[in-house]
Amino acid sequence: MQLLIGNKRYSSWSLRPWLALAHHGLAFEEILIPLYRDGSKEAILRHSPSGKVPALIDGGTTVWDSLAILETLAERFPELGLWPRDPARRALARSVSAEMHSGFAALRNELPMDLAPTDPGKTRSDAAEANIDRVTAIWRQCREAAGAEGPFLFGGFGAADCMYAPVVLRLDRYRVPLDPACRAYADAVLALPAMRRWVEAGMAEPWVLTF
Repeated sequence: MQLLIGNKRYSSWSLRPWLALAHHGLAFEEILIPLYRDGSKEAILRHSPSGKVPALIDGGTTVWDSLAILETLAERFPELGLWPRDPARRALARSVSAEMHSGFAALRNELPMDLAPTDPGKTRSDAAEANIDRVTAIWRQCREAAGAEGPFLFGGFGAADCMYAPVVLRLDRYRVPLDPACRAYADAVLALPAMRRWVEAGMAEPWVLTF
């Protein structure tokens, strides 16, 4: 398998499937194309018809869009448990993942993905604060249901955690205060060896963007 990604420092969408593959030790080749540079779009189009990252290339099959890639990985590697086995919990995991995939525009715009620590005093709009409140409510709901099964949203690390991993990074880098339950969840995600490798590699990249 090959995974097409953008800059690790900035590409939140790329992180999601990369984390699923890397955390579970699946063999894949990483193809990194720096974004927002001359020729970036053309280089991506050589691998993916969407012209965007990420994209998973598996033999003659190409899957683009982070959530579609996670669904494909869940089908191909059911033993990984990317979705909960219980139907009700699986439905909740898919719902909160789709909500993250399609929503939270204010949070994305005002707290852009950047692995470098950022000024915690930045003013946030009411819309962004509402987005943060909704994200943390989702985390508390899922963690309360998971109980002692594990430190992640549904116990073991899964697709929903991959979808929320970039938000964990955003809230951490912008130093957004979290209640103890959400702080514990965020710390568990940040402590993943695969997440640490992503952050280390992202901070070593030579490309620096200005937001």
